[in-house]
This record gives sequence, structure tokens and C-alpha cells, in this order.
Amino acid sequence: MTWSFLLTSLIVVASPGTGVLYTLAAALTRGSRASVAAAFGCTLGIVPHMAAAMLGLAAVLHTSALAFTALKWCGVAYLLYMSWQALRETGALAVGGAIREGSSSRVIVTGFLINILNPKLSIFFLAFLPQFIAADDAHVLARMLELSGAFMAMTFAVFVLYGFCAAAVRERVISRPAVMAWLRRSFAAGFAALGAKLALSER
Repeated sequence: MTWSFLLTSLIVVASPGTGVLYTLAAALTRGSRASVAAAFGCTLGIVPHMAAAMLGLAAVLHTSALAFTALKWCGVAYLLYMSWQALRETGALAVGGAIREGSSSRVIVTGFLINILNPKLSIFFLAFLPQFIAADDAHVLARMLELSGAFMAMTFAVFVLYGFCAAAVRERVISRPAVMAWLRRSFAAGFAALGAKLALSER
């Protein structure tokens, strides 16, 4: 594992996207515990894409317009649903439906769905991982598993850090209705914008 891989992975992971946005929303909604659940769910959502890249299934998405488009529009619909959920709330911010105490599994499932419904991730890993594997490596699968594990660990750690930072200011935020209303609109706009970006994406 090289420093170039770790640095590139950190840049990719830390870049704001749907996972980061959802983790921040969970942190501001229910605190640090929910942000950890959100980060875990988003990290789990990476697994199928990495598995697809390893098995060559990402190549199918790359060559099959129908498969790519079907998964893409499922992702767009879900992001727009998330936007609507955030916008329709009038009380405490709750993204992806009401998140009650002890319902960490719901937070995890939502985070998982957010990432698994993005076909661009499979193609990204198909193009990303091989760059850091030597052509003459005798254990390509083992190397891909190693790199994938490191990427997932980094994803979880960075998302949790984002969540903890948001949770630290949570009490100041939820006590101000005007700020909460602004946050609801911001998260709704963010999910809608990411949905539009995915809708316009090409293979």
C-alpha cells in the first residue's frame, strides 16, 4: 500500500458528497451516535461496488446502457425522496424519515441505500483500484481486498469525524428554529442537487 493511494483515497473520501451530507444530517438530528450509524451505513454501501469491481460486474454497468440507467434513476429517485423528507419536516430535522431513539438500524439502512444506488461508484472503483496494483502482482485479488479494506476504513473514520464535528454544535443549532429551517432547506437543496448531478451523469 503506497502513500499515493492513501492520499488519493483521503481526497476522494473527504470530498463532500451524498454520504457526507447524510452523516452531517444524522449528526445534527440525533447526535454523535446517529452519525456513527450513518457513517457505518454509508461505508457498507461501498462493499457491493467494490465487489462488483473485483468481479468485473462494473464493466457490465459501463457497457450496458440499460443496466446503468436503471440503477442511476433508482438513485436519483431516492435522493429526491431524501430531499422531500428533509424539506417537509417542520420540527427537528430528520432526514430519511423519523429517526427515533434506538433506531440506529434505520439510519444504517438509509446510508447503505444512498451509496448502493449510485452506479458511478462501481465504475469509479473499477478504474481506481487497478492503478495501485502492479501488473506483475501474483496476488491481485488479495491486493484489491487490502486496498478496499483501507479505503473503507478511511471512509468510516472521515465520516465519523465529520459527524462528531457536526454533533459538537448540535445543541446550538437545534435550539434556534430559524437555523433549523435554514438547515432543512440546505439539506433538501443538497440532496436535490446531488440527484440532479447523478441524473445528468453519463457512463
